[in-house]
Amino acid sequence: MPAGIYNFTCEQGSTFDRSIEVTNFDDTIRNLDSFTARMQVRKDLEASTALIELTTENGRIAIDGALGTVTLSISAADTAALTQGGVYDLEIVDATGAVERLLQGNFNLNLNVTT
Repeated sequence: MPAGIYNFTCEQGSTFDRSIEVTNFDDTIRNLDSFTARMQVRKDLEASTALIELTTENGRIAIDGALGTVTLSISAADTAALTQGGVYDLEIVDATGAVERLLQGNFNLNLNVTT
């Protein structure tokens, strides 16, 4: 199945929390037990370094396997350190190492005035 297209908007200096419900073709909840996930935001597709990285390993992504949810979390301190948005993709990895791209799109950053 091709990745969905979704554009995130992140408020600089605010906590960023988004939950994504993953379903099967028949709209039933997909069991994500034993999955990990990873996401990188880069300035553009050609950028060699990530502006920020979210993974299950670094605690910025949580997976509830039975509920089929992937939750993205970036602290207010970490969003405050961002100076620009970019593009992203979000992948899940099953226990065998098979990778599936769930979402991709723009990661827009609304800059804050109050610091």
